[in-house]
Amino acid sequence: MLDNADLGKLIIRITLGALLLFHGISKLINGVGFIQGVLASHGLPAFLAYGVYIGEVVAPLMVLLGYQTRIGALLIVFNMLVAIALVHSHQLMALKSNGGWLLELQGFFLLSAVAVIFLGPGRYRMKN
Repeated sequence: MLDNADLGKLIIRITLGALLLFHGISKLINGVGFIQGVLASHGLPAFLAYGVYIGEVVAPLMVLLGYQTRIGALLIVFNMLVAIALVHSHQLMALKSNGGWLLELQGFFLLSAVAVIFLGPGRYRMKN
């Protein structure tokens, strides 16, 4: 009963996809102005901010549904590496007041997506 790797993969996919999708929905509602500003401050074109919709809406949906799961997870990895590099790099070695890593959430998204790349979608997925 408890030895069910496919169920475990589904739980990881749902957790990663759903939690990251909330961030994407927020950007659909509120726009990507903040990201455009960050990109501009690094000398990058502001239109690249729209790529966040791929990393935080499309990719999480792919992971949730189990459709091209590894590609979706790879897109999430890229999205998180860009976010960490552009917004959070100064926080890499920082701790919260409670002792937790300041980048726990970003680390969770990044490393869970890496795990999904290696694990694949499991049995409970949308057929390709």
